[in-house]
Amino acid sequence: QVQLVESGGGLVQAGGSLRLSCAASGMTFRMFAMDWYRQPPGKQRELVATIYSSGTTNYAESVRGRFIISRDNAKNTVTLQMNSLKPEDTGVYSCHAYRLSNNYWGRGTQVTVSS
Repeated sequence: QVQLVESGGGLVQAGGSLRLSCAASGMTFRMFAMDWYRQPPGKQRELVATIYSSGTTNYAESVRGRFIISRDNAKNTVTLQMNSLKPEDTGVYSCHAYRLSNNYWGRGTQVTVSS
């Protein structure tokens, strides 16, 4: 079955960096668009960044210029490099894969940015 497993979360001071990874299995990874979502404490989940099968990327306005999403189709992984982190970047970050009517979620990894 399809599995998405995130790693790389943790506690970091404001201004610092973290690198999240999502390892996919059980799917034809290169054919799927991949997203990173986050859910801040007490708030709804929000889309952070997307990378399509073509390699095209999109970012939420709040992270554009600070975060970089990338994918390695040979390793079935998608990565989110997060720089210049702010306390408002705190939340549970989840990996999401979708193609046509199929979509899959990872369990998420906690990112906490202290001020």
